[in-house]
Amino acid sequence: MGIFNKQSKATSQYATTTVIAKGCNITGEFQLACDIQVDGIIEGKLRIEKNLVVSKSGRLKGEIYADKIIVNGLIEGTCYANAIEIIDNGKISGTIYCDNLSIEQGGKFFGSTHPAEKEQVVELTPKGKAETKSVKKQIDKKASNE
Repeated sequence: MGIFNKQSKATSQYATTTVIAKGCNITGEFQLACDIQVDGIIEGKLRIEKNLVVSKSGRLKGEIYADKIIVNGLIEGTCYANAIEIIDNGKISGTIYCDNLSIEQGGKFFGSTHPAEKEQVVELTPKGKAETKSVKKQIDKKASNE
């Protein structure tokens, strides 16, 4: 019975975690729709829709976008995430853009933190209301000058 026999029910839609094994060194730009665990070394730009776990042997250098980042290894660079956890052996050196940062005893962070970058929302006022406000301002100016 082989790995690829017709009886196997495993399909790619069930593969939920990508693992970069210890001893792997990868450089480049990555986009993943699933979770990733890094035991090796990655240098570059990572865009992850779900979770990034950096194990004790894992090393990342570059720009990282993820929903959640859990660090037990080393990250150098810029991290953008909804939540970041630095656990006992974890270390981040760089800039963090996150609203939910936790650092366990033994974890280390060297750098700066900023609120998560949100898209700028522009409020549009209906044409009639905008004109009303400007007319009212002009009336108020005239009243104060008299």
